[in-house]
Amino acid sequence: MTGTNGKAGQIMGSRMLSLLGKDRFASVATGVLMFVALCAAVGPTLFGDLATEQHLRADNLPPLSIGEGWAFLLGSDSLGRSVLARLIVAASTTMSVAVPAVLVSLVVGSIWGMWAGFHRGWRENVSMRIADVILSFPSLLLAVVVLYVFTPSIANIIAVLAIARIPIYLRTARAESAELQSRLFVDAARTFGTGNWATIRRHVAPIVLPTLLTVAAVDFCFVMLTESSLSFLGIGIQPPDVSWGLMVAQGRQELQTAWWIAVFPGLAIVITTVSATIIAAWARIATDPGQRWRLTVPKRKRRDLAGKGTA
Repeated sequence: MTGTNGKAGQIMGSRMLSLLGKDRFASVATGVLMFVALCAAVGPTLFGDLATEQHLRADNLPPLSIGEGWAFLLGSDSLGRSVLARLIVAASTTMSVAVPAVLVSLVVGSIWGMWAGFHRGWRENVSMRIADVILSFPSLLLAVVVLYVFTPSIANIIAVLAIARIPIYLRTARAESAELQSRLFVDAARTFGTGNWATIRRHVAPIVLPTLLTVAAVDFCFVMLTESSLSFLGIGIQPPDVSWGLMVAQGRQELQTAWWIAVFPGLAIVITTVSATIIAAWARIATDPGQRWRLTVPKRKRRDLAGKGTA
């Protein structure tokens, strides 16, 4: 049975890679995200010293100042630090906040939501009221208040962002599992004596997971933008650490004289979030058997089919 499941997983993985290769925008977005992940993984080790090293005689160098070395390809800041090196190192800090926050909220909210939706009754009512209370506070405002009271740190930022985003996954998983718990295959599993958690793990979670992963991809953009906003306001990542939002905050006062200090990290934020959004849209279609044909049919024929359906 394990070998069969492993083979099925390999077939599904190869099918997804084939669908990804046929979508030009999704392929480019995947490449961008893989590059950002690579920078986050090896950036601090390879460029950590270069990102903090000051060259006071080479301050505010414009982009393409390769005469001072390849490190100044994107220019330097007011302390003569390489913008390129700081951009690469900042990717690690930004990802170290966004990825754990999304993973924690995804795991906790998904398990909680499937448990509440599957059992219904008071479990569902209490869970939904807790989610409503958390959602009644805007995520950014809640983060600002908490981080203003407590010491701004990476751990505190991850905790407050994860707690604020749990209701998103809780409500999604609850709605999906509540609909699935009345299906025939779930009743058959109960008839054969399968426990509740085993039924959720084997029959409910595999169906709900694609939707939750799509939500997580979109939520990743929101969390990253929130972290950047907190750093911009001065209550997020604190020096000597560096993030993309902090770089924008530090360069906003020099936009007229040294625009590149703030513009390049801002572009990094925009490109990464747009890429994640494209991947989320692609994943939503690729994991839906009823919509997957859109990724295999040529665009011109797709329009003809859509026109016939409308007519």
